[in-house]
Amino acid sequence: MKTLYLMRHGQTLFNAQHKIQGWCDAPLTEIGIKQAEVAGKWFDNNHIQIDDAYCSTSERASDTLEIVTHHNMPYTRLKGLKEMNFGVFEGKDECLNPPFPYLDYFKTYGGESQDEVQKRVVKTITEIMENTKGDNVLVVSHGAACANFIRNFEEYNVAHYKKGIKNCAIFICTYEDGIFSCKEIINHDFSSFM
Repeated sequence: MKTLYLMRHGQTLFNAQHKIQGWCDAPLTEIGIKQAEVAGKWFDNNHIQIDDAYCSTSERASDTLEIVTHHNMPYTRLKGLKEMNFGVFEGKDECLNPPFPYLDYFKTYGGESQDEVQKRVVKTITEIMENTKGDNVLVVSHGAACANFIRNFEEYNVAHYKKGIKNCAIFICTYEDGIFSCKEIINHDFSSFM
């Protein structure tokens, strides 16, 4: 059995400005950097040794991963871990988002459907877990990507997330025989600097 630590990136400029952010990218804010530092301390304090690390090709994910691992670990960037593509809505105000679930809404506007992002992320993370030699794997991705991944294994999950994934939230999942099970969700306390 292997353990997946699936994590959302830290707060970005677009998060702070309430902009739709999928395949477009924005840098981490000072708060986002501090959030990643808190997440890194969580791994340290719980004596979790990460064997392999992966993230999406977006800088907000790679920057978060580097901070969490204290700039001290090689990692692989994969396009399959990218956020959902929101098409022409990229960079626009979040108030333009349709009600959830999105289903095929963004596909109509040049983006991805929920089903497409789910299949892409599940395939990528499954390949990671099948090919890694380590037992503990860190994957830094994005809110909708994480949500759709976790939802795919709902019948096996012990911990169930509520709508909205906080920055630097960590989903701790076991992996065995092609099945993921979310055992715990870590939401850090950022009250000291938020």
